[in-house]
Amino acid sequence: MNTPANLKYAKSDEWFDPATGKVGITDYAQNQLSDIVFIEIFVEAGETIEAGKAIASVESVKASSEIYAPASGKVAAINKDLPNKPESLNSDPFGSAWMIQLESASAGDVMDAAAYEKHCEERAH
Repeated sequence: MNTPANLKYAKSDEWFDPATGKVGITDYAQNQLSDIVFIEIFVEAGETIEAGKAIASVESVKASSEIYAPASGKVAAINKDLPNKPESLNSDPFGSAWMIQLESASAGDVMDAAAYEKHCEERAH
């Protein structure tokens, strides 16, 4: 499982980059979902969101899942390429498959990489 140390993680399997404001789903989440075939992003640029708000929905061959904001702030950008390439969530969840970018963001209830890895291990048992 890839868990970059510079990111913050929500228990609901989203990541937040405090340096750039980008948000996405974790490697653990995409692995659990399997082959992702569809994504819909619910929020728009300019919208102010609160941590915990549903920002997107992803569907895989196994399941569908809501994606929640791990931070509060103003939506500065939406990854408009992602709905056309949902499979990039499986191959590059921390890179090209970011979902939204926040400005003036403040993290919600998030944890560091080590705590998130422990959280994932505990769920696997």
